[in-house]
Amino acid sequence: MKLATRMSRLGTESAFEVLARARALEAKGIDVVHLEIGEPDFDTPQNICDAATAAINKGYTHYTTSQGIPELRAEIAKQLGSSRGVSFDPDRIVVTTGAKPIMFYSILALLGEGDEAIHQDPLFPIYESMIKFSGATAVPIPLREELGFRMDIDELRSKVTSRTKMIMINSPQNPSGGVMEEEDIRALAEIAIENDIIVLSDEVYDHIMYEGKNYSIASQPGMLDRTILLNGFSKTYAMTGWRMGYGFFPSEMVAHIVRLVTNSVSCAPPFIQQACVEALRGPQDSIPKMVAEFKKRRDLIVDGLNEIPGISCHRPKGAFYVFPNIKKLGMSADKFSDHLLNEGGVATLSGSAFGANGEGYLRLSYATSQENIKKALEKIKTVVAKL
Repeated sequence: MKLATRMSRLGTESAFEVLARARALEAKGIDVVHLEIGEPDFDTPQNICDAATAAINKGYTHYTTSQGIPELRAEIAKQLGSSRGVSFDPDRIVVTTGAKPIMFYSILALLGEGDEAIHQDPLFPIYESMIKFSGATAVPIPLREELGFRMDIDELRSKVTSRTKMIMINSPQNPSGGVMEEEDIRALAEIAIENDIIVLSDEVYDHIMYEGKNYSIASQPGMLDRTILLNGFSKTYAMTGWRMGYGFFPSEMVAHIVRLVTNSVSCAPPFIQQACVEALRGPQDSIPKMVAEFKKRRDLIVDGLNEIPGISCHRPKGAFYVFPNIKKLGMSADKFSDHLLNEGGVATLSGSAFGANGEGYLRLSYATSQENIKKALEKIKTVVAKL
C-alpha cells in the first residue's frame, strides 16, 4: 500500500510503546515498576462518576453541538476567569474528546508549508509530530537544566523569523516539571505582540503546583486575543480515560475549530460533558489532597535519585514528572532506559523521546505509590551499581 507522504512525518508517543513492552515482560512473570505513563493513580472522584451515571439514565446519550454544551462552556469560562484574573467568553471555548485534539486542530488550522512553529525542547512529542505533519517547520528552543528547565528568552527572540506563526509552551511542563516564571511569561507576551504570533499555551497541569505560582500567558495585557489555551480534566480530576479536554481560542478561529470537530468526531459525549460540569461545580477537595501526596512522592523520588552515583535530579515545581540527568553513566538515554527495563524491571522513558535536548535524561512519572517509588529506586540503584 502506498501511503500519503505526510504519514512519514507523523511521530508517536513512546509511553504507550514502553507500556506494551513492560506488559510483555509482566506476562512472562517479571516484576515491573511502571514509571512511564503520565496519569494520576487516584480514582476519579465519586461525585463525578455519579453525575455521569445520572446523565446516562436521563438520556444524555445522543448527538450534541460540536462546540460543547453551553452549560459546560460557561463553567469552564468561570473557572478560567477566577484562576487567571481575566474574563473568558464561553463562546470562544471548544470542548473536545481529550486535550490532544486542541493541539491537532490548532496546528491544522494555522500552520502549513513554509510556516514555522517554535516549541520547547524537550516537550510532549505530539507537538513536534503534528507540526511536521502539517508541513510546517518545527523550530526547537532548548529548556536548560541550569535555568530550572526554563527557556532563555534572548535565545527565543533569536529563533523568531518572519515565518514564525506559533510559539508552543507548556507550564508546568512535561517532561521536566519546569515552570515558567512571571518574567518569562511577560517577555514572551512582548515577543508575541511585536511579531504578531499566536501562542499555544498547554496548561493541563495548572493545578499541580508545589512551590510558587503558575502564570498564564492569557492573563497578560493584549494576549487574550492571540492565545490558544489548552486544558482538560485528565490530570486535575484523575479522568484520563474519560477523554475530555477544551481550548480557548481567538474569536476568529472558533468557527474553524468547530468545523474540524464536526469533520472528525462530531461531538464529545454529552453524558461525559455533564460529568465535567459536576467536576467544576462540585467539591474541589480532592485536588489539594492529590497534590499534597504528589509532593511527598516528588521529594521521595528526587532525594532517592540524587543518592545514586552518576545520577542527578532537579526538583520540579509542578506536574508529576522528574527528569534526572544520567549523562555521567556513559550510556545514551535510549540504551539506559531499555537496560533499566530489561535488567531492572523499571519502565521509564528516554529523554530523547521528547526532543533532541532530552538526550542524557530520563523521564520518570511519580504518579504511583510511595511503595512503588521506593521499589523502583532500589532497582535503579542495583542496575547502576552493575554498570
